[in-house]
Amino acid sequence: MKLIGSSTSPYVRKVRIVMAEKKLDYRFDEESPWTQDSKVSESNPLGKVPCLVMEGGEAVFDSRVIVEYLDTLSPVGKLIPSTGRERVEVKTWESLADGVIDAGVLARLEATWPDRKESERSQAWIDRQTGKIRLGLAAMSRGLGDKPYCSGIHMSLSDIAVGCALAWLAFRFPEIDWRTDYPNLARLHDKLMQRASFAETQPR
Repeated sequence: MKLIGSSTSPYVRKVRIVMAEKKLDYRFDEESPWTQDSKVSESNPLGKVPCLVMEGGEAVFDSRVIVEYLDTLSPVGKLIPSTGRERVEVKTWESLADGVIDAGVLARLEATWPDRKESERSQAWIDRQTGKIRLGLAAMSRGLGDKPYCSGIHMSLSDIAVGCALAWLAFRFPEIDWRTDYPNLARLHDKLMQRASFAETQPR
């Protein structure tokens, strides 16, 4: 399998961590969808990463679709419950974490996209997206509480998604001091960073 994506993308990182935890072999092709010579759209018509190209050449895209597929490939380290409320809980955590990232990406593009003039940027839009980030962080902290992991006593996709969101915020939005505001999220992130899958994919 070949994974196409950028090492700074939190969505790509989520897939890379799942692959490491599942002990799956793959080739990582570093490719940014934002460069003029990007070839991402050759595999994903939407021009987005991550994109997983399988042995037969078929492409799978959207990180949520990819990680769900990857979790079925090996019994090692099951990350998503098969059925029931436990499955819904894990997928809801993933949606929350991805939603925080989505809001951050929208705020960052509004503020920095070079194809937009300064007069065209909307501070109200940036503030709206930043507000979603802050509400999302508060919801993560409440949901985690004093538990060792987001969805119980074992690491799951919930924690991988949250860990990727937290690290990306620290990377792109250092002014949002979630470590001070939410010590339980900081403890979870520090625990996850002790795993090779997290340490070796940290955005820089």
